[in-house]
Amino acid sequence: MPNVIYRGPAERQPQTLNKPVTGALLPGTAVLIGGTAFTQATAPTAGRIGLLANRNFYAQGDTDAYVSGETGVAYRLEPEQEYRWAMAAATYTQGQELTIAASGRLAAAATGNVVVAFFDQAGGAVAAGALADVVISRPYVKP
Repeated sequence: MPNVIYRGPAERQPQTLNKPVTGALLPGTAVLIGGTAFTQATAPTAGRIGLLANRNFYAQGDTDAYVSGETGVAYRLEPEQEYRWAMAAATYTQGQELTIAASGRLAAAATGNVVVAFFDQAGGAVAAGALADVVISRPYVKP
């Protein structure tokens, strides 16, 4: 399904927030939901995390960066919702625990990392920045 970040369930619409972005941010990457703007998240630390959407109503593709200062659209993340999220380059397996890493991408969670999602497609090598299907989890620290 091209140009779609939210994957489902299809019977409901995800909640979104609209705020200016503070850089050339890409759809499918994590953002911190600040009081006045979205900034790139690089770890699942303090603050509310959202997932930047593409503005398909503006014909913005899912790999077209926002311009700093533009109004961005971000999804409010809920457990068990499915999204396409930009990934760090690695080989992943179905169900693998994921955490937020550099550039707001997801990466394999190591012991002590906060897990925010699970890899939800056939396992294999994923290129840096490629969008992959994930399911949001309730955040927890990987034992």
